[in-house]
Amino acid sequence: MKIGVILPVGEGVGEDEPPPYACLRAMALQAEQAGFDSIWTPDHLLFRLPDQEPFGIWECWTMLAALAEATERVELGPLVLCVPFRNPALLAKMAVTIDEVSGGRFILGLGAGWHQPEFEAFGLPFERLADQFEEGLKIISPLLREGQVDFHGKHFSATDCELRPRGPRPGGPPVLIASRGPRMLRLAARYADQWNSAWSGRPTLHLQRHAAFVRACHEVGRDPATIAVTVGLYILYPELLSPLEAETLPESYNDPDKALRGTPDEIASGLLAYAELSVDHLICNLIPDTAEALAELTKALQLLRG
Repeated sequence: MKIGVILPVGEGVGEDEPPPYACLRAMALQAEQAGFDSIWTPDHLLFRLPDQEPFGIWECWTMLAALAEATERVELGPLVLCVPFRNPALLAKMAVTIDEVSGGRFILGLGAGWHQPEFEAFGLPFERLADQFEEGLKIISPLLREGQVDFHGKHFSATDCELRPRGPRPGGPPVLIASRGPRMLRLAARYADQWNSAWSGRPTLHLQRHAAFVRACHEVGRDPATIAVTVGLYILYPELLSPLEAETLPESYNDPDKALRGTPDEIASGLLAYAELSVDHLICNLIPDTAEALAELTKALQLLRG
């Protein structure tokens, strides 16, 4: 089972701006040297949540391209890229280019988006996100797999489009789709190489969602064994939280089904539970998302693999 980590590319509690690139690069190299298999960044533009001050995030693609050059071994990708943010044909072009920069280590994580304020702030249409996502897949998938597409939809079009050059892998980078609802699960079953279930602590929620995914695979005639299973996992280190972070931490993170916590042995046991369920890739979201928390998770990783 592969294990990866999400990098802190957004503003934290009580911080005026996200960590600078030099810190993110150092944390990516720390993860690579510690033996983690992948690094990930979220894809957002701006957060405006109820009862909170707005907060921001570095642009996903730019950071991934830089991290692809900075690292040598780890896989990397967005968890997940919001398809309606970008023209899907151009997105496919960008994906094979980052795959080239990384030497074939890129995973194209895709999702439909959900946070309406950022769509409005950046002048992007928020309506019918699942329709936009499906049309995007009908362009992205054939471009990556076959190198060409001719598609005309309500939201997106690609007229006699070709993907040249094709990048380091003939079929393009693997496509990961994060999905939960019935329609999105069917789209993942039809188009994905990897499916992502997020967010969990213990496997309770994942098991429910995986059962729904398997049903979706049968509905579209896809063998679920042909799709790798990935899980987004919260891991909480309360002792590393600042006083302000501890004060504002959502109560839900105290639920072990929502976030793993404990000693390195206990965290390692929590990770092992997913391996025993034949999960292919765990993607860990650390709370707090700091180098110190990554060092603690490294102890669990060493126990798990030792």
